[in-house]
Amino acid sequence: MSDALLERHAEALRLFGERVRAIKDEQWDASTPCTEWTVRDLVNHVTGEQLWIPPLITEGRTVEELGDAFSGDVLGDDPVAAWDRASGAAHAAFAAAGALERTVQLSYGPARGSAYCSELTADCVVHTWDLCRGIGVDDRLPDALVEFSIKEVMPYADGLAASGMFAEPVEVPAGADAQTRLLAMVGRQGWGGDAGPPADGT
Repeated sequence: MSDALLERHAEALRLFGERVRAIKDEQWDASTPCTEWTVRDLVNHVTGEQLWIPPLITEGRTVEELGDAFSGDVLGDDPVAAWDRASGAAHAAFAAAGALERTVQLSYGPARGSAYCSELTADCVVHTWDLCRGIGVDDRLPDALVEFSIKEVMPYADGLAASGMFAEPVEVPAGADAQTRLLAMVGRQGWGGDAGPPADGT
């Protein structure tokens, strides 16, 4: 299971990275399905999530100890390079021996490293769709990542809207495909700029 989880995590990071590389210079200020987030804001958020992983997983630090260490702009003058560094270090931290079995102290309490990795994998998958929509590229997600994310999100999907960080789940017709069902669970739909508040996997 650990190998399968790490494979899905690596695949999600690669996919998001491919979309980051596809961003044109004039698209960084474009809107995304995450209300009030531009393309740059979205990439900054997902990159920031990766920066939390090494100190929490490898160093055993807590969210409270780190405070606002990764607040604000983490992309600098070279967003692609910033993403590459952060995502590479994040995956290496999860892939280290014993990392997925460790207890990590998150904002909502202690969790196993494997649960944290699963959560951020699904979050990255959904945000990849957001980024695709923001820059106008093919938004079809790989089947394996979609199925993984559905299994991750489904147990707590009904409570996501109550957190204030997700829109209400969207009703989908019977027979809807897996990607449509995943996006509906996290409040995404055929986007016209009003898809609801952003997901936050921190």
